[in-house]
Amino acid sequence: MNPLIQAALSARENAFAPFSKFKVGAALEDVDGRIHTGCNVENATYGLTLCAERVAVFKAISEGARKFVRVVVAADTATLTPPCGACRQILWEFCGDVSVVLVNLHGKTETYQLKDLFPKPFDASYL
Repeated sequence: MNPLIQAALSARENAFAPFSKFKVGAALEDVDGRIHTGCNVENATYGLTLCAERVAVFKAISEGARKFVRVVVAADTATLTPPCGACRQILWEFCGDVSVVLVNLHGKTETYQLKDLFPKPFDASYL
């Protein structure tokens, strides 16, 4: 199995989702081939919950990574789960037009470019 997909599936197991029971894992590959993982971490207020993709990005940034090539998002759904709007914004700002691989627990995958999932992002060019 692809190491990035395996990392996302493994990260999913660490998800803290006592309210929704919806566990998600993400794995972000930087240009040096390092893998940075994240899982969703829920909060009782829901608004303070962090998605797996944002956790992976923030961990990567905190570890000094600055350029990325792809991200994998893993969830246990028949219809593959793309990043939410907030995650698409963070991915765009920190990763640019990366490949986004969606995967479920049965090995189904789909690959997109972020620009196709997020066609008109807000970024620093508007400031």
